[in-house]
Amino acid sequence: MSAKLDRRSFFSRSAAASAGAALAFNFEEKALLAHPAGHSETMTTAAVAAAEPFPTGKIGNLTLTRLMCGGNLTSGFAHSRDLIYVSALLQKYFTDEKIFETWRLCEAHGLNAMVLRVDDQVIRLVNTYRKQHGGKFHWLAQCKLTEADITVDIAKAVDNGAAAAYVHGGVADSLVEKNRIDVLEKALETIHKAGLPAGIGAHAVNVPIACEEAALPVDFYMKTINSKSYWSAGPMPRFDSVWAETPEITIEFMSRVTRPWIGYKVLGAGAIRPREGFQYAFENGCDFICVGMFDFQVAKDVRIARQILGAGLKRPRPWA
Repeated sequence: MSAKLDRRSFFSRSAAASAGAALAFNFEEKALLAHPAGHSETMTTAAVAAAEPFPTGKIGNLTLTRLMCGGNLTSGFAHSRDLIYVSALLQKYFTDEKIFETWRLCEAHGLNAMVLRVDDQVIRLVNTYRKQHGGKFHWLAQCKLTEADITVDIAKAVDNGAAAAYVHGGVADSLVEKNRIDVLEKALETIHKAGLPAGIGAHAVNVPIACEEAALPVDFYMKTINSKSYWSAGPMPRFDSVWAETPEITIEFMSRVTRPWIGYKVLGAGAIRPREGFQYAFENGCDFICVGMFDFQVAKDVRIARQILGAGLKRPRPWA
């Protein structure tokens, strides 16, 4: 075989290589278009102050914005599929000041609710932010608990000014799987005794189904929802990014539930564009959505949510 390439072979191979490179570049290019360089999404504080109030709904006696800021990112947690460095990167990025900047942006853009964990780091940040920056947001506290110890996280949340508390979704999934609905009932009672609205989180749709069948005194649900319209969307447990395994069943069941529903994982851990994910969640029954946001995403996400909420959505259930 000749070591030299003839002209036709050279151009044929070059074209094939170029096509492969173009496909790879096109994939990268599409990803980058999710946040085009040089396209400013920031708004001045004055412009925000002059804007219409952000749409709200009710949970118990609380009036909360229908878009809430989630706390996974600022706590350094990321469902990053098989990328092993992302949580460490988040922890480096979200210094105290960057977290406070993100929270200030959320409040400046009209959002009044955050869904945050209960741990010493979050408690320190919330108290510092309120003291130094005058933060007024409502903290919905995500409480972990065990069958033997229901009260610790709830007590910490209450003692540090949480506005509402709910049982962590993974905990509730496990308890329902073990048929320990009684533990969830005791947790709700503990939260209610402290004078706060009480909720149940869930990834599995079996959790709200079981709670409704048992007529538990739930004030709100935190339930995952997204369309699964992205490449790594399951089935579980092969991928760690899918926390809405049965969206059609969830939508159908929740259409018959009258309690407020906060949807989360609506963007599939960053795999779904905000406009698509927000639209899907609100159209299919969510009263509120909880979304983890970087500081540079806040203005754009707020603008998109305002547009969707103002467009006259057709929903299977009335708003809470």
